[in-house]
This record gives sequence, C-alpha cells and structure tokens, in this order.
Amino acid sequence: MNDYRKYFIQSVKENYPNDFDLILAETNRHYDIISVDTSFAKTSKNPIDKRLGFCSYFLALIKVLDSRAETFENIRKICLQITIKYVQPKSKIHQVFKRLVPKMTGTWPGQILIKAFHKRVSVNTNADGFIANIITDKKETFGLGYGVDIIECGICKLFTKHNYSKYVSILCEVDEITSALAGLQLYRKGTIANGAKKCDFRFKPEKT
Repeated sequence: MNDYRKYFIQSVKENYPNDFDLILAETNRHYDIISVDTSFAKTSKNPIDKRLGFCSYFLALIKVLDSRAETFENIRKICLQITIKYVQPKSKIHQVFKRLVPKMTGTWPGQILIKAFHKRVSVNTNADGFIANIITDKKETFGLGYGVDIIECGICKLFTKHNYSKYVSILCEVDEITSALAGLQLYRKGTIANGAKKCDFRFKPEKT
C-alpha cells in the first residue's frame, strides 16, 4: 500500500462510517484506470511529477464522491482533511528539515541545489508532466532569492483529461499549508487551475 493511502482511509472512515469499504473499493477501481496516465511519474527525472501518484488517487476519490452527488464544498472539505494530514511533518527531524531548506537559499550549497533543481524541472520528456522555472532574482522574490513559476501543471492536465477540471483548484489550496510548514508565507497572483497562464509561487518568511 502506498503510504498516502492511509490518510484517505482515515478520512473516508471518518466521513462515511457505514459504507467506507464500498467507497474505497470504488476509489481503487478508478485509480487502477487513472494511474495508467501517471505511471511515467515513477521514473520521471522531473521531481515535481512525483506528486502525480498522490493526485491520481485524489482524482479517483473525487470521481466516487461526485458520482454519489456530494456537493463541491463537501468534496473540498474531505480533500483538505486528507492533504492537511498528509503534509504534516512525521517527526521533529522532518519538521526541522522542512524549515531548513528555505534558509539555505542564500548559501552556496543552497544555490547549487537550486540550479540543479531548475535544470530538472524546467524540461519534461512527457507531455503529461510538469514544467517549471525557478526564479532566483531577489527583486522578483521579496529578497528571498527563490520562487517558482509552474508553466505547465501535470495535475491540471490529468484532471482536464478526465473531465474533472472544476475540482483541481482544491489541490492549489494545499500550497499555503505546505509553505507555512516551511516557515514561509505564500504570495501568488494566479494559478493555471483558475485560468492564469502560470502558477507563480513567491514567498516571504513568516513573522515570528
């Protein structure tokens, strides 16, 4: 079992105690079909593609809940329950690491890592994957020297392919949560999911 599935199981049990087995079985059936479209992500050289497995399972669950005539808001609530639990640090070491990475942006090891990361995410050999640019100009990044522009979103492509694009913006909300866990406040003018040409991630350190 993929590690992320336990968070889906917990939330489905909590919200549907009487028929969670049926919902999970239907979700797994949908996932078996959807995961064919994202199988490339397992071996992709673009690290952002790795999140597509998790998002495929999300789409599978959304399909099940939508077929049960659940409202958008209820589907959103359940999706956010799952993701909030999933992204939480799993240990004190994990928590420290999440906050350490942004602090390295101004160091020479950090600059080396940023350049290497940009090289890997700025191209993609699979049309269904992500393409991103790493922004290091301090004038464009509130002095931090690190920002991200998502030029092509693999999640949007996946949801659009399955005619569920109206739900993809839910996953965009998680970015604020993950940024806060890293000790950063996210600033973003737009997302591809909401019609923008790119998703611009800019950050400021949270005030302590």
